[in-house]
Amino acid sequence: MTVAISLLRAINVGGNNLIRMEALRTAHEALGLADVQTYVQSGNVVFRTKLRDVAGLGRRIEDSIEQSHGFRPGVIVRTADEMRDAIARNPFEGRKGMEPAKLQVVFLAGMPDAAVGEKLRSVHAGPEEFHLSGRELYIYYPEGMGRSKFPALISKTLKIAGTSRNWNTVTKLAEMAAELEK
Repeated sequence: MTVAISLLRAINVGGNNLIRMEALRTAHEALGLADVQTYVQSGNVVFRTKLRDVAGLGRRIEDSIEQSHGFRPGVIVRTADEMRDAIARNPFEGRKGMEPAKLQVVFLAGMPDAAVGEKLRSVHAGPEEFHLSGRELYIYYPEGMGRSKFPALISKTLKIAGTSRNWNTVTKLAEMAAELEK
């Protein structure tokens, strides 16, 4: 069985799109997924699956939540191998003074075209540093993410659905996936 991670977009934020983690686990189990575990309240689920089409699995999870909860969150799915690869490609690895909580990884639903990175650079004027690598966008917010205008620029420029997780969450999800693989 393949170990995978589903990352739900915009749930339990500001009192909107509320879903309890128990209900999220149940929704995943109802799709035949095994050993389902959640991490924090922002929609991170680690599980085993026999399915090979993880993009199709994301749509099935979206359908299930829409049926049971009346809203449709975006769902990005990565296998444990893909998550390890995303961690290995961290362009900020080894840089002194980096605070893991200020590093975000945006997991994208698809592969952006080559011109997107340049377009993003042309509209960006803040202190954030970013690197686009495959289906992940790595962003370091030296002043924190709270007041940054960069997240709004990302969605307007990329035009690809995605969801962001801080580095501590990314590494924890990879650890949980590794434990399920044992």
